[in-house]
Amino acid sequence: MAAQPARVEPLAGERRTVAVPQAIAAYGHRRFTNKELSRLDFLSRLLDLAEDTRLPLLEQVKFMAIHAEALDEFFQVRVAGLQDKLVAGVRSRSVDGLRPGEELAAIRARVEQLVARQDAIFLDVLVPALADAGIRLSDWTSLDDDDRSYLVDVFRRQIYPVLTPLAVDPGHPFPYISNLSLNLLVEVGDPATGEERIARVKVPSVLPRFVVMPDGERFVPLEQVIAAHLHTLFPGMAIGEHDTFRVTRNADLALEEDEADDLLVAVEMELRRRRFASAVRLEISSAADPALVERLREELDVPPDGVYTLDAPIDLSGLWAVYGLDRPDLHAETWTPMTPPFLATAGNEPTDLFGVLRERDVLVHHPYDSFATSVEAFVTQAADDPAVLGIKQTLYRTSGDSPIVASLIKAAECGKQVAVIVELKARFDEQANIAWAKALEEAGVHVVYGLVGLKTHSKTVLVLRREDDGIRRYCHVGTGNYNSSTAAVYEDLGLLTSDLDIGADVGDLFNYLTGYSRQSEYRQIFVAPVTLRERVLELIARQAEAGPAGRIVLKVNGLTDPEMIDALYAASRAGVPIDLAVRGMCSLRPGVPGLSETITVRSIVAQFLEHSRIYRFGGSRDDAPHREPGGCAMALPLELYIGSADLMERNLDRRIEVLVPVHDVELQGRLLEILDLVFADDVNAWVLHADGAWERLAPVKGIDSQQRLKELAVERARRRRDVDPRHDG
Repeated sequence: MAAQPARVEPLAGERRTVAVPQAIAAYGHRRFTNKELSRLDFLSRLLDLAEDTRLPLLEQVKFMAIHAEALDEFFQVRVAGLQDKLVAGVRSRSVDGLRPGEELAAIRARVEQLVARQDAIFLDVLVPALADAGIRLSDWTSLDDDDRSYLVDVFRRQIYPVLTPLAVDPGHPFPYISNLSLNLLVEVGDPATGEERIARVKVPSVLPRFVVMPDGERFVPLEQVIAAHLHTLFPGMAIGEHDTFRVTRNADLALEEDEADDLLVAVEMELRRRRFASAVRLEISSAADPALVERLREELDVPPDGVYTLDAPIDLSGLWAVYGLDRPDLHAETWTPMTPPFLATAGNEPTDLFGVLRERDVLVHHPYDSFATSVEAFVTQAADDPAVLGIKQTLYRTSGDSPIVASLIKAAECGKQVAVIVELKARFDEQANIAWAKALEEAGVHVVYGLVGLKTHSKTVLVLRREDDGIRRYCHVGTGNYNSSTAAVYEDLGLLTSDLDIGADVGDLFNYLTGYSRQSEYRQIFVAPVTLRERVLELIARQAEAGPAGRIVLKVNGLTDPEMIDALYAASRAGVPIDLAVRGMCSLRPGVPGLSETITVRSIVAQFLEHSRIYRFGGSRDDAPHREPGGCAMALPLELYIGSADLMERNLDRRIEVLVPVHDVELQGRLLEILDLVFADDVNAWVLHADGAWERLAPVKGIDSQQRLKELAVERARRRRDVDPRHDG
């Protein structure tokens, strides 16, 4: 069915301005840390793990690859945005007091430190350790004649046919260099004329980053194999210096409002523009001739402070190939997710998910709980059930062979009403989402391409089922994407429920997303940018009114919104104990006398990427063993929420986000258990100090939250089997 046009209806109300108490405002810019530098602090924590010899070796390699990818994204989006501001003459200060040029200078200094540390860890820690384990990252100069003969054959058969050398001369202008492509810059001389030119050879991205030697344990960088055969690419020429380089370009999506009549076309046009976006970074070998580097920088129009020289091979994200080796002895122990007990099958009888949800809510915690036997099974059963009349779902990112998308297509082909909001503007997944949107559309699904000006980031499914007492709504509201691949490595939560109010709210949300609506009130859920900011501020203020009897515990991925931070400062000044687990960016300063003395901030970085958002307000402090009990015993009622929203301006004001309350006492206990472990962890934790510095905790009790959560998932499955042996767990 043809896609609906993008809706540009404004959401309800203008954002109100909240006055900052004078005692807090007096701290000025000093009460915030720079969010971009905080993002780089997170990358530093990844490097901590890359050099942590307590981890299995290939897990260290994994964190090095993740760091390399994260730094690439940082330049493509964050640095690119600041450079755009600089070019546009923007002089306004960020909340921490820095102007764009000052931020870029601070970023440059910090990235230089990260790159130097990355090179040292790779060359001095990982390469020797891998060699000791029988995995050798070799270079051409270290190979013997037999090895080189093998690579000559590989080059002739597999590499040479896809290479295209491009000379630079009056008849051949400097070629376009695509984003993040690896290249060789070569000096070439003509012995007959004495002319000297430069040439570029692109390292094909369609080939593996490393060439594997026949023993399966040695890896040679592809660019070195190509460099050793430059005489084949430029026959009869004199080959001079050659250096490896890579360019990073602005990859942020900037849609023009006059293109919004057809969002699909607008996104496709912008993706084509992205290929020719401005260059923000040039990476090149530290051995390169400075004069050649400067010429290359000028040809590429890279800012003078955008050049970074490296000792290690460029683009260490290629280490994913090494991480993928079949070496169980060097990997973390394999984890098999458990089926949530109430969703476990009984013998050969399939679980009636809708029957379960009529009786109780179910909380799923991935990857400890299986995504396949919970969320995917929920959508699959809805597609197969003849009593189901319709399915509505948001899709932000999904896997390449998504069972959920297959189920949605099947449901539509069976005559069910299926509506899917596909967010085309999900950064770096735009092309994949366009393909999914078109496939769904061809199957007869009602497809909406998100909203201009807002990203649909909420994780919601609504199933409409005909039952004896009428049509009943069943929902899933989660913290993570409907992606089976990331569900295996991202820590996320989801609530499966048939609660009448939550179902009605999610129905109203989908009506807004697919039609025209000015929905401004919801019964149970909080929706950004309509009610979420105001409701969370109200919850913080309520705890502040209770003073020391209040309680705030938050687990989020980012905390940068100034209004939220000031509200937390006000609650701290009222004596409220506040514990924050912030995986990535955090602009709040904890432990500042007179401002945030009751606030602690920590970050958990471990095998699974911490991704769930949990909001806890009220309840007894005795619920949290990491704090000493005491103080006023009259605590406020416990309120717990999970959802897709972080406390960042983009989530609160520029995205469709949902927080859902968890009312069931047993499920609340599960959430408190998770929070308690996160704040008791002394194996995977870093703590933030008042000066903005992060420090890794030294293990004392040896509490590993992720390991304990695995054990708890196994214990729950075992208890279920003990109660009813038919359940396979």
